[in-house]
Amino acid sequence: MISNLALNLRRSARCLLAAVLWISAPVWAYAQAGATATGTVQEVAPVQSTTSSPTPLANQSMLYPGEDFQLAPGDLITVHVFMQDYAQTVRLGLDGSAELPFIGSIHLEGLTVRTAQLRIANRLQTDGFYRNPEVTLQVVDSLNNSVMISGEIKAVVPITGARRLIDVLSSAGGLPASASHTVKIIRPGVPEPIVVSLGADMSTSDQASLLVYPRDIIQIARAGVVYVLGAFAHQGAVPLDQATPLTLLQLAALSGGINYEGKFNDLRLIRTVGTERKVVEVDIKKVRDGKAPDPVLQPNDIVFLPTDQMKATMKGLGVGGVLGLVSLLYTIHSY
Repeated sequence: MISNLALNLRRSARCLLAAVLWISAPVWAYAQAGATATGTVQEVAPVQSTTSSPTPLANQSMLYPGEDFQLAPGDLITVHVFMQDYAQTVRLGLDGSAELPFIGSIHLEGLTVRTAQLRIANRLQTDGFYRNPEVTLQVVDSLNNSVMISGEIKAVVPITGARRLIDVLSSAGGLPASASHTVKIIRPGVPEPIVVSLGADMSTSDQASLLVYPRDIIQIARAGVVYVLGAFAHQGAVPLDQATPLTLLQLAALSGGINYEGKFNDLRLIRTVGTERKVVEVDIKKVRDGKAPDPVLQPNDIVFLPTDQMKATMKGLGVGGVLGLVSLLYTIHSY
């Protein structure tokens, strides 16, 4: 009886062990799979944390575009030569060229980053500076979403879609007094510059609402000047503020006034019309007295006031000299 009991106990233990093994096998396999998956996550996680950057991915795609990115005027690039002390950050000019060390000006407009790297490397090798240089070019800033302003204003204005010209100029601080109110817009795909006349008051100009687009380049030239010569207290060039027209009397005041020896009735206004110069004689005394209109000056006008030689001689003699001369003439007349 005892032997039968022991035999039954052994059979029960075997069945229990088989059941345990049958249940634990898939659990063990699942645990192994989970460990493997967990190991994979643990291996990827450090890589992500290591390569994370405070710069968003959208900005990274702009700062480091692919090698098929096409360069254009206004793009800011950095050029490196591998294992060499050569690094330069430069912005492509309006002609699409960049000034780089050793090789000087090199045209890169319209080239992809890959092609530009090869062209720079070829120039460095051809000119004998490096042997088989490995050039890396990075685009630091691009005008893909910006408008570049050059000339009297130097700025890069970010825009999305289209914006009015007056809004873009206002974002750059507005037009200074030295700026011309006739601006040019260079637009990709348009062969000729777009000429815009903003008039004396930009806020009331219809053309100031002209739409500008990303990659447009706005050129602002220096305003014209008026040249003053002859019997004025100060001679030279007087800049024109196109927001406020300058008249002849205002110019005389800015030049310190008219000297005593000036021929008031022989002032000459020399104006360039096309390729010809025209001389207009003006009696500034009549203008001063309100008997003649005060002409508005134009860029590159030359205002010349001749000198009366007799008055100049008397001025040179001074009061004492004039009195002496009068005394001498009186004495001669008495004899």
